[in-house]
Amino acid sequence: MSAPPVPGVRAVVDADAIRSWLSLFAAEVARNRDLLTRLDAAIGDADHGANLCRGTSAAVSALAGDAAVSPGTLLKTMGMTLVSSVGGASGPLYGSLFLRMAGSAGGAESLDAPAFAAALCAGLDGVVARGRAQAGDKTMYDALSPACDALDNAVTAGKDLGHALSLATAAADAGRNATIPMLARKGRASYLGERSVGHQDPGATSVALLISTAARALSGDVSQ
Repeated sequence: MSAPPVPGVRAVVDADAIRSWLSLFAAEVARNRDLLTRLDAAIGDADHGANLCRGTSAAVSALAGDAAVSPGTLLKTMGMTLVSSVGGASGPLYGSLFLRMAGSAGGAESLDAPAFAAALCAGLDGVVARGRAQAGDKTMYDALSPACDALDNAVTAGKDLGHALSLATAAADAGRNATIPMLARKGRASYLGERSVGHQDPGATSVALLISTAARALSGDVSQ
């Protein structure tokens, strides 16, 4: 899994910061591809690792050729690439997350902590609109929703973005772990009934990587 985040003092998130985050996320997905595959093999189609790795790799290539100067444009490129290149449920769900983030960011050249938190919460709304998941369904929602709540609460309390994202990372990790005893109520895993209990959800696991890499990249810690 990824290294722990280091809280920092970044005041705003510009295009370079978003590019760094998304590249780091792709690297962590590639590093954890086999783990994501094993988790999905237990309760799904065994393709979450391969699909997400292929999609994030394609997105990083697209971002490399994108001279955009706004976070929103880069997030849109990420979302559209994932939708077009990732099969299964993860492409539309992650695509919706990034596209909603892009819509929230708009054309701003940089995002302060409240604006970034609002964008991530908009991403969560996109996931809900696409997948109709709720807390306890054993999906990516169970890691993403608590992460958004932790980030929003910390930013509202005046925490800097690095500190707020470290708290969001802890919340995402806890949400990921909480999926293990859950009975799946959505997706392929729901067909297994009681046999889905005792397995960590792969989508929640990749979301934990998403949040931890945001904490690292947006606080300036991009060590591998």
